[in-house]
Amino acid sequence: MSKIDELLKNEKVEWKKLGEVCEIVRGIRVTKKDLVENGKYPVVSGGIGYMGYIDKQNRDENTITIAQYGTAGYVSWQKEKFWANDVCFSVYPDEKVLKKYLYHFLLEKQEYLYSISNKSAVPYSISKEKILKIEIPIPSIETQEKIVKILDKFTNYVTELQSELQSELQFRTKGYEYYRDILLSEDYLNKISEKIFFENKYELKNVTIEEIAKIRNGKDWKSLGQGDIPVYGSGGKMNIYVNKYSYNKPTVLIPRKGSIKNVFYLDEPFWNVDTIFYTEIDDKKIIPKYFYYFIENFDIAKLSTDFTRPSLTQSILNKIKIALPPIPVQNKVVEILDKFQSLLSDTKGLLPQEIEQRQKQYEYYREKLLTFDENMVEREREREREREREREVTSLRGI
Repeated sequence: MSKIDELLKNEKVEWKKLGEVCEIVRGIRVTKKDLVENGKYPVVSGGIGYMGYIDKQNRDENTITIAQYGTAGYVSWQKEKFWANDVCFSVYPDEKVLKKYLYHFLLEKQEYLYSISNKSAVPYSISKEKILKIEIPIPSIETQEKIVKILDKFTNYVTELQSELQSELQFRTKGYEYYRDILLSEDYLNKISEKIFFENKYELKNVTIEEIAKIRNGKDWKSLGQGDIPVYGSGGKMNIYVNKYSYNKPTVLIPRKGSIKNVFYLDEPFWNVDTIFYTEIDDKKIIPKYFYYFIENFDIAKLSTDFTRPSLTQSILNKIKIALPPIPVQNKVVEILDKFQSLLSDTKGLLPQEIEQRQKQYEYYREKLLTFDENMVEREREREREREREREVTSLRGI
């Protein structure tokens, strides 16, 4: 028998509606004009994040909240003092139910809470009355404490894991950027070129982009048929697939408007819209991947022609100067930077994958710990009804 089975074995469970063991209190309205830039307390409203900050609070720390509007039904645990806005419910259990036990129970009911929200309203809303009708299994306080201890361990582990992996990702990113800056510097390129071509002195060439690549505009995709060719814009892949490609050779995509720092290397057929350029690269002069690393390292934002909405033009991009080493040196630089990119990709892949795995473990144990044997519960209910009937009979006999 597992520890969980042992914990729940023969546990007497009382089922109550939340309205019998909880109080739900609505918050007090504040508007955006009431927010303070460096306010002391967060404002919890109808969304998943904070609405902003304010210098007063109306709720204490360690409080359960449920969004009434917006992301209606969203359950959260507020660790610090905060201001509950008028579209935020605060949930207070009585002495029979531990706060953290109730919180984990409500998380288990998260999808159900979403399902009972009023989706015909704009924005979505959920009524207090519907929440208070939900039934909750109430074991002894001692068992609740044990359940909370187990589930808190999982949630803390997920939080710690996320922090550790984010730190590792930042560390690797900084390492990659540091070595990329060195490898693409003229000083390093000159030195490595001299080592490779030690018999003949090699002078690093400084060329403009228009000497090594042609920058091409994108076009609208709406007149194209459906297919398997991905469509790219300045934000990246657009989740749209068409039956025609703009280009099918290795290229670097450079945004024309919007997120102009988002450069992409592609070695598959694609279609690009008019917010992003593609490049036809002369691979006899420059390796496409080397060109990508150069553009990625270049401070392209400083060339923007519009400060309100970042923009680039072909004529400006064409005049960018690039230090061009011989092909063998380019290959060496690409080989090293590809290894760093691989390390970064591994970490980026691990981050959501590992967290998702731990989150699933938490959800599994939460369900197991908060789902009591219905047959056992029904038997307990029947025994309670029998005891009630016996009390009534005894009472009648005494009359």
